[in-house]
Amino acid sequence: MEFRWREFRIFSNEKYEGAIGIGAVVKWSPSLGAVVQAKGVNFEVWAPEARSIEVVLEKESGNKAYSLQHFIGGKWKGFIPGLVTGELYRYRIDGDRCLPDPASRFQPQGVHGPSQVIDPQSFQWTDHNWGGVARQDLIFYELHVGTFTPEGTFQSTIERLPYLADLGITAVELMPVADFPGERNWGYDGVDLFAPAHCYGSPDDLRKLVDAAHHLGLAVFLDVVYNHFGPDGAYAPSFSRYYFSARHKTPWGDAINMDGAYSPFVREFFIENALYWIHEFHMDGLRLDATHAIIDESPRPFLVELSSRLHASEDHRTVILIAEDHRNLAHMVQPEVEGGWCMDGLWSDDFHHQLRVLFSGYREGYFCDFSGTTADLAETLQKGWYFAGQHSKYFEGPRGSDPTGVTPERFVIFLQNHDQVGNRAFGDRLHHQIDEPSYRAATVLLLCAPYTPLLFMGQEWAAGTPFCYFTDHNEELGRLVTEGRRKEFARFSAFSDSRTRENIPDPQDPDTFNGSRIIWAENKMEPHASILRLYQSVIALRKTDPALRSGTSPGHYAIPLTDRALLLQRKANDSTVFVVVQLKGSDTLVIDLPQKQKMQVLLTTEDRPFASDPAPISIEQGLISILLHFSRPGAVVLKS
Repeated sequence: MEFRWREFRIFSNEKYEGAIGIGAVVKWSPSLGAVVQAKGVNFEVWAPEARSIEVVLEKESGNKAYSLQHFIGGKWKGFIPGLVTGELYRYRIDGDRCLPDPASRFQPQGVHGPSQVIDPQSFQWTDHNWGGVARQDLIFYELHVGTFTPEGTFQSTIERLPYLADLGITAVELMPVADFPGERNWGYDGVDLFAPAHCYGSPDDLRKLVDAAHHLGLAVFLDVVYNHFGPDGAYAPSFSRYYFSARHKTPWGDAINMDGAYSPFVREFFIENALYWIHEFHMDGLRLDATHAIIDESPRPFLVELSSRLHASEDHRTVILIAEDHRNLAHMVQPEVEGGWCMDGLWSDDFHHQLRVLFSGYREGYFCDFSGTTADLAETLQKGWYFAGQHSKYFEGPRGSDPTGVTPERFVIFLQNHDQVGNRAFGDRLHHQIDEPSYRAATVLLLCAPYTPLLFMGQEWAAGTPFCYFTDHNEELGRLVTEGRRKEFARFSAFSDSRTRENIPDPQDPDTFNGSRIIWAENKMEPHASILRLYQSVIALRKTDPALRSGTSPGHYAIPLTDRALLLQRKANDSTVFVVVQLKGSDTLVIDLPQKQKMQVLLTTEDRPFASDPAPISIEQGLISILLHFSRPGAVVLKS
């Protein structure tokens, strides 16, 4: 027998203090979903066209239903006294469908199961003195929780955090953890944006990860997806069709409605999600996936509102927003008063693309826009990105804007990331395509550049495992995903034959997922151990030499020396560092010395700790120049 509760209480206005410790003042209070209060639980859901909404508690003794009250704008609210954490519930719409909460804090039985009431205030944080990591000190390490360890959980990731701290990393970037259908996924098919994936552990397990990271001096960033919902288990649109735009399209279908009818409620849903991760999980920042696919023609863009709300909500620690956006728009990191969008940083693909083309000569897809010459690579290093308004063949029009005035630490650059590895047919990494000496040279260039570096899990020891695209959808959807994945590669010459495409790993096959797990024992074996020592040493050099920190070089410059080598200069105060990088082949290079200064060799990639089969680089210093002979690719770091 169902009990229908019809007494309503408006939400409490009490301060929400659980996020950053007792007595802290937080300029944000959660509203959507099930919010635990002192004497019960507030519920709120947005369903503007519903005639009735009930909370249905699922108990062994039988379900109980409680009606919610309708408010202007389509919000439904109510307070259930005596309710405690752990209760399972769904919302019933119009007395018919029972669905999970679009703002569910946890889905213990998966995305199609009931939602669970979670009390974030019950977690005992110990990071009260944590203030975050400054932008110029960020060194990112991107990881996928499911494949980072054999267990693939938040708890097992905690056990590897001391290794990351010893490596010299300052910020862990988690690929999306919002719950997704099945037991394995990249995370970009997330559908429960507030619920940490149940296969990785509980919400408190994720809190433990962040708390432990902060004690080791590691910031934690979370990748979030605000440009689409996953294809299976996204129940928010069942509560309101206005989550999607009727005017705008993206590669995933109808765009998220950021500028049409009811868009303020849609925007608020995503902004509350961002605030939730920052405050209830103490995340230090967010990486916003594919912001070019957030189509918004409103007078005040969603990204501006999001940034201003997040930054205003926190004043005792640094909160940083990084956008992934292929448009190369400098105004995205400028303040609102200057017409900017207030992002704190941008992923910059152009450095990676130039290097890929330089090493491989591959020019298909978006690589068609890049020459891979050392001249263009040097220009990319000089500016932060290459395309600053030139015509793009791939995008069939001008791409980018002038980044002059954008400080270097706002650009995030990389040799690898989940996209640039996993979107390849076989998930092969850069070091699977080039020789070890070239990889060491590229590593030094990445870590000595004036921009914020990002590493992808395992690259620091040249992991032997690939990182493939994998899913765990239902049989019908899974078949379509597998077919679509293989059709996608038909436009590339290497896969023009359908028989070749059949060799592309099946995303649905568990072996594709299992084969993408990094193997930790590798980093103790050669040549992996030598590569790891190189990463540790160059990161340490970057952190200790003032000329090599992000954003500290007022007059860095990069110039091509030959069609296979370039010079990067970094300077801060009395410290000047020269990085000479031979990316391909062999050469004898002459570097003019500034004012007859004596040069100190800080390291070379052919030093015995870094090369299992060293081919020493000959270095002869004269009064006005220094002569470097490379018998193969490599790098030398010099200091005047």
